[in-house]
Amino acid sequence: ASLDEGEGHCIDTGDGGFMEISLHSRNSFERSKNPSQDSGFEDKSNKPKRKGLSGFLSRSLFSRKSKDSHSHSGSDGEDGQPGWKLFGKVPPKQVPDKDPGQIKTEYQVKQREELLVANRAKKDDIEVMSTTALILENRPMNLPTKDPDEIERHRREYESMVEAAKKKEQKELKQKKKQKQQQLRQEDQLMAAAKTWTKEILPHWENMKNSKKVRDLWWHGLPTNVRGKVWKLAFGNDLNITPELYEICVSRAADRIKQMDECPVISGSPETASTEPPSSKEASVELIKLDVSRTFPQLCIFQKGGPYHDLLHSLLGAYACYRPDVGYVQGMSFIAAVLLLNMEPADAFICFANLLNRPCQLAFFRVDEGMMKSYFQAFEDFFTANMPNLQEHFQKLSLTPDLYLYDWIFTLFTKSLPLDVACRVLDIFCRDGEEFLFQTALGILRFHEDCLMHMDFIHLAQFLTKLPECDQYENLFRSIESIQMTIDKKKFTQVLTTKSRDWHKENT
Repeated sequence: ASLDEGEGHCIDTGDGGFMEISLHSRNSFERSKNPSQDSGFEDKSNKPKRKGLSGFLSRSLFSRKSKDSHSHSGSDGEDGQPGWKLFGKVPPKQVPDKDPGQIKTEYQVKQREELLVANRAKKDDIEVMSTTALILENRPMNLPTKDPDEIERHRREYESMVEAAKKKEQKELKQKKKQKQQQLRQEDQLMAAAKTWTKEILPHWENMKNSKKVRDLWWHGLPTNVRGKVWKLAFGNDLNITPELYEICVSRAADRIKQMDECPVISGSPETASTEPPSSKEASVELIKLDVSRTFPQLCIFQKGGPYHDLLHSLLGAYACYRPDVGYVQGMSFIAAVLLLNMEPADAFICFANLLNRPCQLAFFRVDEGMMKSYFQAFEDFFTANMPNLQEHFQKLSLTPDLYLYDWIFTLFTKSLPLDVACRVLDIFCRDGEEFLFQTALGILRFHEDCLMHMDFIHLAQFLTKLPECDQYENLFRSIESIQMTIDKKKFTQVLTTKSRDWHKENT
């Protein structure tokens, strides 16, 4: 058979190795025993002779190169050190030894070059990263080339796009810088306000709580480190609840839950009627565990296993036993959770009980139909006085206040607004009372008036149930502040009293 130039064959030598024969132009060959040269490919036209089964078994597939083989072949490397080579004869790469100082110098030079390249890439701290530069590229070879006018036009378009992108990024940078400065300014104001509340107002609470200075400072929200103290003083303790009473109610609630787990009874059965008065709603403690896990799920602290899960469950159970005529009502968990985040459990229970004892909360949580209707009618009167067009739009769609006010009043806006904004609403509610809750509701409607005017019934109901988040909540409080809470020189309480009196006349 004829052999082409450079073509090689391997012949089994029978001693576990191969003899490699390479034919060159000078008709010379090189023999080297290399057990790892078997690549699995054979030349069918010139098969090497092989021994029997015993020879095959005696052959090592991954034979280690011996020193003898290196002595016979000088092409395996200059050092002739033994090594493993599984896939062909590849000479080891010779790397010259370098001095450590030289290596360090080369590394520093490379680092400086990379830094210079990175600095050149940045121009005025703005990088326009886009594919718009493709407009400057030439067309593919199979398409007509661009004429000079088209090239110039594309160049101008590209420059205008880059300039627009730079202006946009500059505007975004300015906005971020402005927001950061505003945030720092607000933090400084909060620190100054906290110092004023701690050293000047709280030590002289009774004398200063109604002063103009305190009321103006109060409007901007309470600092977090004094919020619990101010709430405790503002809500008061007209019910004379003590921490010991709280512990008793907690124990009673735990016993009640245990009793219901061991001996479940059907509501309204003779056994239940014989041990409880008809007005008792202590059995509502069974509903608490369903609502606790749904309270502020984004915080992940009131769910089972969280640090506030048991505290919230105990507080709500204690209230259901303290006020069996009210029991537990859905929505209470949000109010109790906010109180627990700002004060100790016993203090939170005292504030919670006194807060729900106020006329507006008592009417809603006891589902007093007459008082609730009076509140809704009073709200509609102020709605018409402040935003007649939006009120008319709601009236055409038959969207009554009870469809969105229920949730806002039951939870004191803690479910519909972000937590920090809801806390500020509660701050001012402590100052102004129930009137501010309805003023806040009107302020929310005014803040979103433009988009509400173009919504249908379903979208309105969905929108008002879960209000969208925004960046500038200070504008929301400006809308709340702009609401007029007087009608013909009558305040909210006077209008409410008139509505309540009219309802009782109609139903007696």
